[in-house]
Amino acid sequence: MSCGRGSSPRWPSGCRPPGCCTGPERRLRPGTAGPGGPVPERTPATATSASPAAPGLPVVPTPDDGVRRSAERVWDEAARPRGPEPDAGRTYTEDEATQGRHLVDVHDHLRSELAELHDLVDQVAAGSVPPGVARSHIATMTLRQNAWTLGTYCQSYCRVVTTHHTIEDQSMFPRLRSQDPRLGPVVDRLEEEHHAIHDVLERVDRALVASVAAPGPAGVAEVRAAVDLLSDVLLSHLAYEERELVEPLARLGFV
Repeated sequence: MSCGRGSSPRWPSGCRPPGCCTGPERRLRPGTAGPGGPVPERTPATATSASPAAPGLPVVPTPDDGVRRSAERVWDEAARPRGPEPDAGRTYTEDEATQGRHLVDVHDHLRSELAELHDLVDQVAAGSVPPGVARSHIATMTLRQNAWTLGTYCQSYCRVVTTHHTIEDQSMFPRLRSQDPRLGPVVDRLEEEHHAIHDVLERVDRALVASVAAPGPAGVAEVRAAVDLLSDVLLSHLAYEERELVEPLARLGFV
């Protein structure tokens, strides 16, 4: 079975594109030996349950499963502000629900790319993909190309649905803030996390560069540690952003 991605780079002989061979045979239990050494034990965080963003809004934000791969913490999740409680009596049209659903769709693409990234690290650890090739592939990913200071959803959503208008990348957060000032603390926090995620992405890149300069198990371990941290912060952030913004986007709209 091939993974036919038209935009994927050409892979050297013997290499497998990320996303291929991701069946049960490639999934390792914590503590068992993998190509790059033992799979790290996952540490729990606060999990959230899957439920609609608001009564009457048939969009379910992706919950945070509370699983963490890294022992390092970039931010205090407990300090995240909450937005206003949804109006229990409000109903939403299908068009309004679509506004919030697009956020989840864009985030699902980023989650898919993150799974590819973990697979890619496994291939580097196994020696089937050189670190330089891995770095080139990561550079093509949406999660690497997005300007996190501007917001993942804003940049991707504008490209997909805004075909007849030119909207600046920074339009979504200012609009939400102006339409409902109660969202201000949430927007501030999301912008701070965008900067933090950008820093973690830079750490992944530096680890890959170092592993190219000095190949070996130690370099692969650094790459894996950086990717594990990226996984923790990105999945946590996406879940938080969906929890807080799906309903406001449905209620207020994007444009």
